[in-house]
Amino acid sequence: MPPRKPPTMQDIARKVGVSPMTVSRALRDGTSVNAQTREAIRLAVDELGYVFDSTAANLRQQRTGFVAVTIPSINNANFADTVRGLSDGLKDFGLQLLLGYTDYDVDQEEALVEQLLRRRPEAIVVTGGQHTARCRRLLEGANIPVVEIWDLPGQPVGYVVGFSNAVAAGMLVDHLVATGRKRIAFIGGEAGRDSRGADRRAGFVAAMQRHGLDASRLIAAGVPPVSMLEGAAATRALLEQAPDTEAVLCVSDLLAFGALTECQRMGISVPQQIAIAGFGNYEIAEICVPPLTTVNPFPERIGRQTAAAVLGALGLAPAEASHRLEISPELLVRASSEA
Repeated sequence: MPPRKPPTMQDIARKVGVSPMTVSRALRDGTSVNAQTREAIRLAVDELGYVFDSTAANLRQQRTGFVAVTIPSINNANFADTVRGLSDGLKDFGLQLLLGYTDYDVDQEEALVEQLLRRRPEAIVVTGGQHTARCRRLLEGANIPVVEIWDLPGQPVGYVVGFSNAVAAGMLVDHLVATGRKRIAFIGGEAGRDSRGADRRAGFVAAMQRHGLDASRLIAAGVPPVSMLEGAAATRALLEQAPDTEAVLCVSDLLAFGALTECQRMGISVPQQIAIAGFGNYEIAEICVPPLTTVNPFPERIGRQTAAAVLGALGLAPAEASHRLEISPELLVRASSEA
């Protein structure tokens, strides 16, 4: 028979019903753990035959105890859900987040990554796979786990947790075409700033061409992050230029809600005269009238999968089998695009 795998601190934590960090504190000095919990941990250690590595514990005490994270915006519900999932996945292991936002600017990301790495984080999580050349060098030379999220970069720096934004946009186009609409427009932020939005636009164009349809109805709604107001203004401009438009695919639910309200102001019925679809499965997409067709990218799941990747890379949990964890977005068909 193969030798039995030695018990770990995680095994002790599971048996007692506490976090691995509580076990670690109890075994180091016990001063911050109550007597009843310390005794339960001691009994579990004896029963499982766990041997506490004091040398490794001393080395771990030199850790900073935080994971650095960059996100494009602090007022985006999707990114907030991702951060929550990541934080929830790390907190039982004594790891906290140090958060910074890039405002959809790769130069700002470069400066931010440099500042964060100077603080010696345990790992770093960056949103997207598009970076300046120097930022990429900083990440590659950091000698800590690097996770790129919300994207599937062709040449990842380290771990990847994300999905294809282009494929997700193609799902929406396929749905709209299946309802009989052919004159379809795309509304998004100005090209070149938001790489994920640019991928959705590219996915729209590719899907329209695959169906043999005109993909030239591309409306820029402003500099990301784009809002409901900009979605409304872009929709009015679109319908003034191309009043025969049958459907609008928006880069986010916020833009789509702006498009919906603008149609209502103009007396254009949705979905009878024009169908509208968004992206992100924001709460507003479900409660507006009519509810918006959208794509759910599962942002909290991205955060939790990212936490699992970080913990595995740091040796605090079983390592992930692959450095590439792909999330499958879900198409949510609602009343805004009914045939």
